Amino acid sequence: MKISVKAMGALMKISVKPMGAPIESKQPREVDMPLVEIDLLEGRAQAELDAISDAVHEAMVAVLDVPPRDRFQVITERSPGYLRFDPNYLDIDRDEGFLLIRITLAAGRTTDAKQAFYGRVAGLLAQRTGMRTDNLAVVLVETEREDWSFGRGQASYLELPRDAWR
Repeated sequence: MKISVKAMGALMKISVKPMGAPIESKQPREVDMPLVEIDLLEGRAQAELDAISDAVHEAMVAVLDVPPRDRFQVITERSPGYLRFDPNYLDIDRDEGFLLIRITLAAGRTTDAKQAFYGRVAGLLAQRTGMRTDNLAVVLVETEREDWSFGRGQASYLELPRDAWR
């Protein structure tokens, strides 16, 4: 069971939601548009890179309400020395299996949706690649619709009709 408490002046609003209840993924306005950047040390098999890519995308579709065809990813394998991280930051034990995922996406997801996404992507990666979840760092970078152009020199999400996005 999840209990949320909000202070509202002298009053408090308490809402209770059973665990496992659907997570509201978005604020009232529509949001989509991810760009995923995945950094990892070189040396992983192509099948593992594919599994990482698929797990990240599946978690975004399931939890962050990203359209299935909205898949733009850059996977960068780095030589040792070109991906640096603290192996014990926040008392989390990281090793050469470390994976850094940066997702640039439209602003508007709720905190609950973001937290559910972190858990979902970690679980899928552990299940499909055997990755230790201690080796995963995820950063969500929020932008606005006018910050995206997918070609033709257009502000795509401002100039194209909404039905063209999905």
